[in-house]
Amino acid sequence: MTKGGGIAAALLAAAVSAGCTSVSSNYTGAITRADAGRIYACSGFNCTYKTRIAVGPQAAERFAAIMAPGRAGPQAERRAIAAAVRHFEEMTVATIGVRDAPKSVLGQSGQKGQMDCIDESTNTRSLLRYLAARGLLRHHEVEANVSRGFFVDGRYPHATAVIRDPSGRRWAVDSWYEPAGGSPDIMPLEEWQARGVMGAR
Repeated sequence: MTKGGGIAAALLAAAVSAGCTSVSSNYTGAITRADAGRIYACSGFNCTYKTRIAVGPQAAERFAAIMAPGRAGPQAERRAIAAAVRHFEEMTVATIGVRDAPKSVLGQSGQKGQMDCIDESTNTRSLLRYLAARGLLRHHEVEANVSRGFFVDGRYPHATAVIRDPSGRRWAVDSWYEPAGGSPDIMPLEEWQARGVMGAR
């Protein structure tokens, strides 16, 4: 095997064992609308399955309580967002009946409840849009999802939801590395974009 072929094989192995296996761009249609009463959760990789998660009055009150400490400022709101993501993922587990494993591998493709980074980032963005529509985001705006990695740069393709604070700084909200209900990585987007070499977090 040539040196170039060995590098390519190593990158492919990293992608298969620890990569996001989809390459779709943002989903911006009906599944991401912040209509009252429901949020859709993608799973199965590349949003193969779209499951309606009911968000009734009780759930709405719970999200309001989770986000209340975030009124103190942007940093507090990012902590509240992390808690809201954890709660929404537990709601998703309860509805689908499957607990998503951390990260994703090709063998999980097509399995309802298992999520690649496209599913995860879409679900997080849908939740963020729901929170924004209810006036629960006071210090951030929801932006389009962002991708990184092209294999040739030593990184597999990966995607994250994004928020922007009042200063204009953008933050990644990435829940892919943890199992369902785990705390998402929330970090400056430029830091997130520089990560991921050979599958590293």
